[in-house]
Amino acid sequence: MKKRMTILALLLAGAVTLGSYGMVQAGQEKREVPVAGVTQTLAQVLKEAGGVQAQTADVVEELQSNAAVARMMEPEMVAEEAWETAEIAENELPQTASEFADIAVAQVNHYVNVRQEPDTESEILGKLYDKSAATVLETTEDGWYRITSGNVNGYVKAEYVVVGDEELARSVGTRLATVTTTTLFVRTEPTTEAKVLTMLPDGDDVVVTDESTEGWAKVSTADGDGYVALDYVTLSTEYIHAESKAEEEARLAREEAERQAAARAAEEARKAREAEAARAAAEQEAARKAAEKQEVKKSGAGSSAGSSSGSSAGSSSGGSAGSGSGSSAGQSAQTASSNGQAVVDYARQFLGNPYVYGGNSLTNGTDCSGFVKGVYAAFGINLPRTSSEQRSVGYAVSLSEIQPGDIVCYSGHVGIYAGNNTLIHASNEKTGITLTSPVTYRSVLAVRRIF
Repeated sequence: MKKRMTILALLLAGAVTLGSYGMVQAGQEKREVPVAGVTQTLAQVLKEAGGVQAQTADVVEELQSNAAVARMMEPEMVAEEAWETAEIAENELPQTASEFADIAVAQVNHYVNVRQEPDTESEILGKLYDKSAATVLETTEDGWYRITSGNVNGYVKAEYVVVGDEELARSVGTRLATVTTTTLFVRTEPTTEAKVLTMLPDGDDVVVTDESTEGWAKVSTADGDGYVALDYVTLSTEYIHAESKAEEEARLAREEAERQAAARAAEEARKAREAEAARAAAEQEAARKAAEKQEVKKSGAGSSAGSSSGSSAGSSSGGSAGSGSGSSAGQSAQTASSNGQAVVDYARQFLGNPYVYGGNSLTNGTDCSGFVKGVYAAFGINLPRTSSEQRSVGYAVSLSEIQPGDIVCYSGHVGIYAGNNTLIHASNEKTGITLTSPVTYRSVLAVRRIF
C-alpha cells in the first residue's frame, strides 16, 4: 500500500509538471501544447507493465479525463466571467441626470415668498410667481428648498413648488436653440441635402418646437419652421424667474409713473375737449348774433339769412371742433409716449428699403435686429446686435400695455411696434422693411420698452 501511494504521488507530481509545462508554453507562444498525448502514452506503458503499475494506469486515465473536461469547460467559464464583467461595467456607467431634475416650478395661486433662511419669520428676499421656475441647490430636512432664480437666492417652502417634473418644466419654459457657429443654415427638412430656408448668425437663438429627429431640432423662424443641426447649436430652456424686492419696487414705480402719466394725459385731453367745445360754442354764438344783425339790416331776407347762419354755424362748429379735437387727442397720445412715437416716425422713412442678412444700413440693406439697432442708434441708444440679445434690453411690459416704439421679440426675429396693432420691421428679402399686422402674426416672446 505504501509503495502504491508513493507511485501515485510521483505520478501526480509528474502530471502537474507536465500541465505546468504546457501552460508556460501556451503563455509564451500563444498556443496550446498537446500534453494529452504524452499522458496517454504513460498510461499505456503502465497497463502493459501489470500489477501495481496497471492499477496506477487507471488513476492516470481518470486524471487525464478530468483535465480534458476542465479544458472543454474553460471557454464557457471565460465567456461567463466576461459577460458578468460586462454587466458590472454597464451598471457602473455614470447616468446623465436630466437637465430638468433640479428645476422647481411654483404651483400657487399668485406667488410664494423667497426667504433669507428656511423659516417663515425670516426676511423676504423676493417672490416666485406661479409657473415661474428656480434651480434647487439644496434640500433641508424640514421641508424647504434652497433655490436660485434670476437675481434671487434663498429658501422656499417645498409644498409650493414641484421639482424634477420634466413635462411641467417644459410646459412653463421656452425651449431655445442658440447658434454656436458663424452662420447656421435653417433647412426645410432634417437633412443637409434639403433647401436652405434662412440663415442665423452666431449667438442668435430660435424657439425649438420639436426634438424627435436624431441630430436635428425643428425651430421657428421669421421665414417659417425649419430644421437646424444639433452639432451647431446649444439647447436650453428659458423660464420666468423670481422677482427680487428691488426689482418689484422698480416695477411698481414704473407702473405708477405710467399710471400717473396716463391720468395726466386723460385730464389734458378732457380739458382740451372742454376748451374746444367752449370755443366752438362761442363761434356759434358769434355767428348767430351776426346773422341777427344781417336780418335787421336786410329786411325781408330773414329766410336767407337764417339759412346762411345755420350753414355757417354748422360749418364753423363741425369743422373747427373736429379738427381741434383730433389734433388735441393726437397731442395727448404723443405726450404719453412721445419718445416711442418719435422712434416710429423715424423708422417709417425707411419703409421699402431692402432686407440684407447681416446688413447694418437702414438705406442699403439690413436684417431685423440691425434695423432695430440702427433706428434706436439715431436716438443715442446703443442696443446689442442680435435679436436674442435685444430680448433683454430695457424692461419688460405686457402685450396689453404695448406702446409705439416698444421692441417686439419673436423666435429668431425682432421689430418695433408702430401702433394700431402694427409692426414695422425688416422682414425678409422679398418684402424688405415693411409693416405687418397684427403684431401677433407670430407668437410674441417678449415686449421690451427702452424709454
